[in-house]
Amino acid sequence: MVINSSIAAPRHGPAGVARYDPYMYEAGAGPEMSDALRIERSAAVLTLWLDRPTLHNAFDAGLIAALTAALDAAGRDPEVRAVVLAATGASFSAGADMQWMRGMAAASEEDNRQDSLALARLMRTLDELPKPTIARVHGAAFGGGVGLVACCDIAIASTNARFGLTESRLGLLPAVISPYVIDAIGPRQARRWFTTGEHFDAETALRIGLVHQLVEPERIDEAVQRQLGLLDKAGPIAAASAKQLVRRVAGGHDRDALDRDNAALIARLRVSAEGQEGLGAFLDKRAPHWVSQD
Repeated sequence: MVINSSIAAPRHGPAGVARYDPYMYEAGAGPEMSDALRIERSAAVLTLWLDRPTLHNAFDAGLIAALTAALDAAGRDPEVRAVVLAATGASFSAGADMQWMRGMAAASEEDNRQDSLALARLMRTLDELPKPTIARVHGAAFGGGVGLVACCDIAIASTNARFGLTESRLGLLPAVISPYVIDAIGPRQARRWFTTGEHFDAETALRIGLVHQLVEPERIDEAVQRQLGLLDKAGPIAAASAKQLVRRVAGGHDRDALDRDNAALIARLRVSAEGQEGLGAFLDKRAPHWVSQD
């Protein structure tokens, strides 16, 4: 899997990348939504760029709908092997757009509930996407931006990244993203950061488990590329199923049932076409057919 070299210059957006358009209308979104999200497709890798750089990629209803629709489409596309979530401009995502929040503050409780459910659907779609996902994090990631990081399978951050679950400063809480953030950093850490709303640096994000790897800003694309290379070597079905296995085992309390389910899973994989190809390739000392040849 190879990402186009235009990924190396995020501050002004990926050069030569067409506006993301085809999937926007599936969800009934208006054309203005395509301005908030860009897509880059390189072979089996789909890179989704949050593209509101002047607003530090803050969420509004349009960006939430556009990103959800793009992820839905990627999940159904058999040619997509991995999804990278990235951002243009100086920040990954500053969380909620304050002008949008101002409008929601004047809306009814029911309107706010529906609006929050749209964000919940985005987070769940990303968390359960049947493709491996990588978060490419630079600059600020606050509020819902932290939720996006927590929902991705692999999170790589630059050393200058900053994080914060700042909702409490507004008299709010990160309720919608809380299942994913707590799953990433644990209840003990969540109690601190949810309560204080304080910012924390990239080293702290690594220590508490929010991100997996820190790299210097100029090496972040190299690090993303390395992970994509590793994913390219993994069986597509196995890689896509890994998160389901982790979720089922982590949430399971009946150990006998887990043993039965896990034995059934590995048996099914061993006799599957992908399992047969992987085992055969190993024994024949060759690369399996799913590994890119470029």
